[in-house]
Amino acid sequence: MSTVQALIGARIFDGHGWHDDKALMIDAGKVSAIVPLADVPASAARIDAGGQIIAPGFIDCQVNGGGGVLLNDKPSADHIAQICAAHARFGTTALLPTLITDTRDVTRAAIAAGHAAKAAQVPGFIGLHLEGPHLSVARKGAHEPSYIRPMEDEDLAMIVDCGETFPAMITTIAPENVSEAQVSALSNAGITVSLGHTDCTFETAKTYVTAGASMVTHLFNAMSQLGHRQPGLVGAALSFGELSVGLIADGFHVDPAAMSIALRAKQGPGKMFLVTDAMSTIGSDQQSFFLNGREIFREGGCLRLADGTFAGSDIDMLSSIRFVHDVLGLDLGDAVQLATVNPAAAIGLQTKGALTAGMDADFVVLTPALDLVSTWIAGDTVFQA
Repeated sequence: MSTVQALIGARIFDGHGWHDDKALMIDAGKVSAIVPLADVPASAARIDAGGQIIAPGFIDCQVNGGGGVLLNDKPSADHIAQICAAHARFGTTALLPTLITDTRDVTRAAIAAGHAAKAAQVPGFIGLHLEGPHLSVARKGAHEPSYIRPMEDEDLAMIVDCGETFPAMITTIAPENVSEAQVSALSNAGITVSLGHTDCTFETAKTYVTAGASMVTHLFNAMSQLGHRQPGLVGAALSFGELSVGLIADGFHVDPAAMSIALRAKQGPGKMFLVTDAMSTIGSDQQSFFLNGREIFREGGCLRLADGTFAGSDIDMLSSIRFVHDVLGLDLGDAVQLATVNPAAAIGLQTKGALTAGMDADFVVLTPALDLVSTWIAGDTVFQA
């Protein structure tokens, strides 16, 4: 039987432009081409996606949990697989399970779980995001303040060792607790250093960009704000082309007007990209759960601690795309790019985020109303609605 597949009948968005009356050709888990229907080989296995939309699979750089599981809770390859499977139901084909500030032992266990997930070839797993513990207590958000601390040599070595292991690796840090030299060491090891949960000034952010920081974690949230005399990290995120910037588009973390302003203001080549910052509730019926011993409540589309502090989000990536398309009025192609080519570029993924020749055959099939039909990873269906 031929390994070549031809998806026909759909409108195809390759991550950069639209194709009508063409076929997406898949060979051995890779995109081989997008061709006119007349050029589909007779030997190819034809899959009719008539009337639907095909787009690159979504990439999420900040996923704390899903399917009733948080990475912080007994990190394991099985839990990572459960998180990836939960988000595949909403079109995410590549993600970074994210560890929220915790003890050094839990961090070490999360890294070990990442190694095991890679060895097991868990579909959708591409690496880890360590969000803390080297943050600013002043901008802690829902992070447990007693675990926040300066980066020490042991911490640095533990993260640097991951540089050659995972296709992608992010650590969110605050200049208050991490030195410029440590940022340079992380960056030189291939780690994406993201500034977040910090009260740093615009000038300090600039210094840390020079040291190697290349990302900002969940714009506007848990950071120094944009003032007319003190631009803060928000101003740095929008001004410095070296920085790629994550954005939570659930309508709670950032007002739609602020999202639109930021999208228009962002200076490149670094771009804005969507993150869910999702917790264990995605793909589950959980109404509450615990993080570091504190209960988090699910109500009205968001997650909060008892004191009202936001604690991650209750949104999936497809819903995030719908939000920026329907509420902000972004062109559908532009909305999809925020969850595909932009995050791929931000973390240096060379084979994901687009459907051009040689790329991984990670894609979604959507209805014209943007409901999910199916999710594919490496040419295989991993979820069928």
